[in-house]
Amino acid sequence: MLVAFIFLYIAVTIGISFYAHSKIKSASDFISAGRSLPTYINSAAFFALWFGSETIFGASTEFMKGGFRSIIEDPFGGVLCLVLVGLVFAKKMYNLNIFTIGDIFHERMGRDIEVMASVMMIVSFFGYAAAQIVALGLLFSTIFPEVSLSAGIIISAIIVVFYIFKGGMLAVTLNDFLQSILIIVGLVAIAISVTDRAGGYQVIFNSIPKEHFKFFPEKDAVSITNWIGAWLVLGFGSIVSQDIFQRVNSSKSAEVAKKSTLYGALLYGIFAFVPLYIVSAVRVIQPNVLEGDLQVALPTMVLNTMPIGLQVLFFGSLFSAIMSTCSGALLAPASLLSENILSTSDEEPKLLNKTKLAILVVGFISTLLAFSSQNIFNLVSESSVFGLVSIFVPFCAILFTKYNSRVGTILSMLCGTFVWIYFAFIKESEISPLIFGFIASLGGLFAGLVIDKITRNGG
Repeated sequence: MLVAFIFLYIAVTIGISFYAHSKIKSASDFISAGRSLPTYINSAAFFALWFGSETIFGASTEFMKGGFRSIIEDPFGGVLCLVLVGLVFAKKMYNLNIFTIGDIFHERMGRDIEVMASVMMIVSFFGYAAAQIVALGLLFSTIFPEVSLSAGIIISAIIVVFYIFKGGMLAVTLNDFLQSILIIVGLVAIAISVTDRAGGYQVIFNSIPKEHFKFFPEKDAVSITNWIGAWLVLGFGSIVSQDIFQRVNSSKSAEVAKKSTLYGALLYGIFAFVPLYIVSAVRVIQPNVLEGDLQVALPTMVLNTMPIGLQVLFFGSLFSAIMSTCSGALLAPASLLSENILSTSDEEPKLLNKTKLAILVVGFISTLLAFSSQNIFNLVSESSVFGLVSIFVPFCAILFTKYNSRVGTILSMLCGTFVWIYFAFIKESEISPLIFGFIASLGGLFAGLVIDKITRNGG
């Protein structure tokens, strides 16, 4: 029954893509769903976008290791990101009426900086998309033991790339809506089941080590700085994310963009903690499962001990969560690649075809990266950090001010990136490398103003 349901789910997903394909008339339809989505659908899209492999596998694994302090980055930082987008960024971004974040750099700074910024944003997505592909591969290899992880990764990539290629943003969003329902129903059903099997919620909470409930850092400068840095990774870094922007831009009005982002944050803030509760119950019910790869502990326990009905609900919710996040993670960089790098024409048919070609390219590269690293939490983290240290600062300066220093924009992106690389991979530090990168990005922005002033005075 489980296998039949998986095939049925995949068939429905692809069927929705064919339906969406029939509605696509232009690149705008493909990239932004024709800016037509109502609040309830777009709220589900924001929730489904965030609720992916890093929430179910990554965050639950980190929580088992270190408690709340280990998951500041996600889900806490993820909620912060959506709240900030809804309250501060959504209306401003929506009213620009453009396709991509790269277009913002084009209008203020010109073609060369547009390309530079877009390349950096595209690079930041590869790890994020790879994480989702890895997670889908893990699911396939768990459900079908004869399928290796490598084969599962390839199968997953083919399925997701196909349904995005066919239906674009409308397919992604309609599937997100359906997938959100499955996620919520499936996780709630499993939570109720494991609570009963563990002997009640009090038994589960009492089994969690006391130190896991510590939320605030130790009272020393390094711990406090790194704690703040963990908030910044997704909380700030993912604001300047094309997949977030596309969901904002797909709304039918600026007010809908704001509301749907905040409702998505609320849904995520509630349900992102359900996997943490479930995996804590696994510790009570079947602790030996946690001795292996923690990323597959939960699906292994469900597959081995749960009745078939709950297996269907659980794996349906897992596939839903990961496929929805993966689809957005592939479509976003493909949109940047087609609109801001490959496109030299405003002709709709050419832009549409280039976007579809870009999806194939991004899917291929992300799949290759999925083979190189299979730590889901780290893949997502590194992707968000790169966006924070390279693009976030100049993006905010351009969006909210009249900042127009080309030198400063370039310095901000380059200084933030190279300083982060230095402290992340060359010189080890007790302080998180992203702090140094973020500060360097700010420094580069202001240095550009000084250089421009000196140049003008010298002229």
